[in-house]
Amino acid sequence: MANTLTITDNRTGKTYEIPIEHGAIRATALEQIQDEEGEGLVSYDPGFFNTASCISRVTFIDGDRGILRYRGYPIEELAENSSYLETAYLLIHGELPTSSQFREWERDITNHTMVHENIKHFMDGFHHDAHPMGMLLSTVGALSTFYPDATKIDDPEQRRISIYRLIAKMPTLAAYAYRHSRGLPYTYPDDELSYSGNFLNMMFRMVEPKYQPVPEIENALDILLILHADHEQNCSANAMRVVGSSHPDPYSATAAAIAALYGPLHGGANEAVIRMLNRIGTVSNVRSFIDGVKEGKERLMGFGHRVYKNYDPRAKIIKKMADQVLAVTGSNELLDVAQEVEKIALEDDYFVSRKLYPNVDFYSGFIYHAIGIPTEMFPVLFAMGRTVGWLAQWEEMLLDKEQKINRPKQLFLGEAKRPYVPVGARS
Repeated sequence: MANTLTITDNRTGKTYEIPIEHGAIRATALEQIQDEEGEGLVSYDPGFFNTASCISRVTFIDGDRGILRYRGYPIEELAENSSYLETAYLLIHGELPTSSQFREWERDITNHTMVHENIKHFMDGFHHDAHPMGMLLSTVGALSTFYPDATKIDDPEQRRISIYRLIAKMPTLAAYAYRHSRGLPYTYPDDELSYSGNFLNMMFRMVEPKYQPVPEIENALDILLILHADHEQNCSANAMRVVGSSHPDPYSATAAAIAALYGPLHGGANEAVIRMLNRIGTVSNVRSFIDGVKEGKERLMGFGHRVYKNYDPRAKIIKKMADQVLAVTGSNELLDVAQEVEKIALEDDYFVSRKLYPNVDFYSGFIYHAIGIPTEMFPVLFAMGRTVGWLAQWEEMLLDKEQKINRPKQLFLGEAKRPYVPVGARS
């Protein structure tokens, strides 16, 4: 059987054979299907619901079966056995590191955690109530002015150093944004701590001479970063690739990805979960809230996913981890509300029949809340974990000989040609 698609254009009666490769046809192959005026056919897909914009070997998702793999490794195995920095190495290099490779990688990342002192002055310019995500977005973009050689994206060595810097400095910038919003002095990185432990140190250290993170919280944060590290061609990864396709420095492209993640439909979703739980208020109000959702009067945040039509595999992992965190932090009414929402929704056929299962945003929101991270910092931590995925996608795009500057077509339905009328003659 030929691996082609036969298309008959009923407008002209002509038949075309379109090759099928990797389960896809090339959109440019449709150009040969022309109308009587010689206009070639284009595909129309707002939101990219069924359009592959690239060939990638980074992350695989099967939404119907609830599968997520980084470079072939199931997310469940990485979350249980790996660390965030080891997973980061895997995403960037395509393979898990040997012991010596990992030591060198860990050392190279650690050596770049400090930021230029002028960055602190730059951050001081923000108003005290500026959103930390806005501060992160602006500051990451500003890094391009500190490292002008980063524009040499065809140089593998410059790409390597930029990747080190972005992975290493993101926790520092994230913590600085938090400290600025609280009016607290900035805390310098501690190279003796783990990646996640160092972030907690820069966030929460006060007057103690040496910050010691709580192991259960440190481990939980590391797993959350692993779960957020990449997620195929999502909105922010697509932004990274689209902006990167014009060949700016990686700091500018990463700032664009952060801007995409800033939106409430993407990285701001776990913020929306906490706001929803706060609005419900108490466990006794959950049932009436769920009834309101079913009647179309309320919106249930943190359930369902554009890709997953099964249980989000990341949510299963976080759900198990939540018990470890709560054993240390203790429960509170907000977390009790979250658990009651989950319990009632998963027992209700209205949600089950619509495949509205809890997603990663539902659980990550109340775990962050439990460990003392304020709501406005949630998307910042998302960006911190996702940086490595953006960089893996960015470098893959740069090295793909088929990739050109992104420039989609449009269907123009506006006015046809018309003459200009002077303002005094217009009715």
